[in-house]
Amino acid sequence: MVWKKHDYDDIPGTYVFDGERAHSSYALNKLFYSFNNVECRDEFNAAPAAYCDKFGLNEKQKKLVVEQQFLNILRAGTNIYYMAKFCIPRGVSVQDAGAAFQGISGDEFKAKLLKKRENLEQRLEREGGYWNG
Repeated sequence: MVWKKHDYDDIPGTYVFDGERAHSSYALNKLFYSFNNVECRDEFNAAPAAYCDKFGLNEKQKKLVVEQQFLNILRAGTNIYYMAKFCIPRGVSVQDAGAAFQGISGDEFKAKLLKKRENLEQRLEREGGYWNG
C-alpha cells in the first residue's frame, strides 16, 4: 500500500494515529482492545508472549509488549486509548505513561503538570477561554 506524505510526518516527537499507523499496528491495537475483557487480561498475564502470538504480533512488536516499552509501543502506532487498556491494569497510570513518554520520572512529570497549571486562569482569560499548553 502506498501512503501519502503529510506535513506532520516531519514534526519531531509526533506520533499521529493515522491510516498508515493504524494499518501497520493493527495487531497491536487488536491485542490491546481485547483487554476490555478480564478473561483476556488474565490470559495475557499468564503467558504474555503466547498471547502476543495469538494476535499475530511480529517479533519487534512482541518484544515491546512483553518488555512494556510504553513509548516505543506508542511510536509503533498504537492508539493511545487502546494502550491505556494495557497500561492501567499493569499499575501504570496515564500520568506514569506520560512520564515514560518523556523519559522522566513520575514525580518530574507531576511537577511539570503543576507548573503548567500556574496562572492558568489568566492565560485562559488572555486567550479567550482557550489555552493550548
